[in-house]
Amino acid sequence: MVLREPHLDRAQVIVGLSLGHRTLRAADHWLVEQVPGLGSDLIACTHLVTDPYPHVALSLAGTAAEPLAELAVTPPELRAAAARAAGEHAARRSGRAVHFPGADHMIGILTVGELLAAGAIERVVALGGASVTPDTPVHTRDFVRPQWQAGELVLVTMPHHAGGLAPFEVPDPTPCCADH
Repeated sequence: MVLREPHLDRAQVIVGLSLGHRTLRAADHWLVEQVPGLGSDLIACTHLVTDPYPHVALSLAGTAAEPLAELAVTPPELRAAAARAAGEHAARRSGRAVHFPGADHMIGILTVGELLAAGAIERVVALGGASVTPDTPVHTRDFVRPQWQAGELVLVTMPHHAGGLAPFEVPDPTPCCADH
């Protein structure tokens, strides 16, 4: 599904794709391989969907997102999932950003102020009541996945053992029941 947002400065294109990826890791890998060179304004997100079966749909927004829709064709049975992903992205209601402006600068330790200045992330929140100030260090672990929440691209963080914060989502999560 392709949506156009004419009210923006340039013609914003929002593309929904659903290729049946079963895991976030598989969807992330596909996006990382496919999106380079599609424009500096591109935001590529993952969306967990349940219909017609649990999988990860994708959304891409940017002035050059449409060529990717031509590269990957959503199968007919997954078109509703693709349309939902595009609609959620267009409404800035949900979606986990894998690629976004400034993502390549989100490495090492940055302050909240540096992180916000470096790209598309609009707000940093901390779980557990941790303080968030512009000088708070964020240990990125070179893996930053902000999410659309109420119209903003938000990075959810948690306290880091060395002080400061770290993104809530870890780069290599332990699978559920890994020790069974």
